[in-house]
Amino acid sequence: MNNKELTIGSRVKHTELGDGIICRIGLEHFIISFFNGGNEEIDRKTEDLEIVEVMESSSNMVTVDEVEDIFYSMMSRYTDATERVHLADKWKGGLLVLEPKDENLSVKEVPIETFFHKIVMVRDRLRVLEQNINSHKVLDDQDKVGLQQYVTRIYGSLTTFNVLFRDKEQHFKGEGKK
Repeated sequence: MNNKELTIGSRVKHTELGDGIICRIGLEHFIISFFNGGNEEIDRKTEDLEIVEVMESSSNMVTVDEVEDIFYSMMSRYTDATERVHLADKWKGGLLVLEPKDENLSVKEVPIETFFHKIVMVRDRLRVLEQNINSHKVLDDQDKVGLQQYVTRIYGSLTTFNVLFRDKEQHFKGEGKK
């Protein structure tokens, strides 16, 4: 039996990390939850894994992402939790590299996940600003519309970052795309 036959829920034993259960399967890696040390990303081609038990693949098996989505849905229903936003899979583990023209200056590298989190925070704060404008007691309707137009233009300026979002319904939308 080889590592290609492993499914989520399969039990394995790693030569260094001990016993674990496969909780995610990617194209190149397994995410394995080890009993003695948390989750680890292990290359699918490794020979350090001994297969203890292969779980039969099931179409009704729930993934960790689905459980997280259900949990988040429940939390957002009963708390002030913000919307859960996913980074597009193609960017996961990626790196944003800012290279200055001046070769004497150093290159700045930022993990894509960190950059994406900052973009989502900007979006969330813009939404709060919109709510505050719309519910403001002193501003008249004309002032609210004027300020709202600026917020809409900001959203339009941020549409460049839509490529980072997994789900299109979470994209920034400027004027004319409401």
